[in-house]
Amino acid sequence: MGADHPKARKWTGLTARIRQFLAAREGASAVEFAFLAPVLLSIYISAFEITNGYTAAGKILKATASISDIVARQPHVDRAFLSEMIDAAEATIAPHSTDGLELKISGVTIDSAGNAKVLWSWDQDGNAPYARGAAVSVPEDLRAPSSFLVHSEISVPHELLLFLSAGAIGSKSLKTITIRREFFYRQRLGDDVPCTDCG
Repeated sequence: MGADHPKARKWTGLTARIRQFLAAREGASAVEFAFLAPVLLSIYISAFEITNGYTAAGKILKATASISDIVARQPHVDRAFLSEMIDAAEATIAPHSTDGLELKISGVTIDSAGNAKVLWSWDQDGNAPYARGAAVSVPEDLRAPSSFLVHSEISVPHELLLFLSAGAIGSKSLKTITIRREFFYRQRLGDDVPCTDCG
């Protein structure tokens, strides 16, 4: 069968078209982008959400330290004064959500032997979360004998939108984590900071 035979020409034309198809690259970039775009977008959004979570954690730590500092500067406090610390915490954490915020403030006395115990405590509901005289875990460098500390604790639920959580492209999940921070501050005036009506 010669090259001019109809069947030979047909196969030659088909082979040429297959070669052209395999060599064509015009739509390759679009196809590659279609595969990669969802992955890149998922990574970008997840990175943004994680960064947002770290920012929220930093603000919660700042709020906790600020509250300890404010209370430590007072000659004495009461429950009405401590309830104002909720507003201070929310203002510091803003614009992040403070729904479900829990705040605890305690006066911690350290005896001559370096044992730390609760003198008084208060939470956002006006209750005493810790029993008077309960032991407190205090960092070693703050356990100065015969001293007083203000201990603040804040916990706030934070939602993270995470993609690729199950390993599948396009999968996403809304995960709620609780960010907890605590801070100790030495009293600034006198020997302690008594609370006149705390438990």
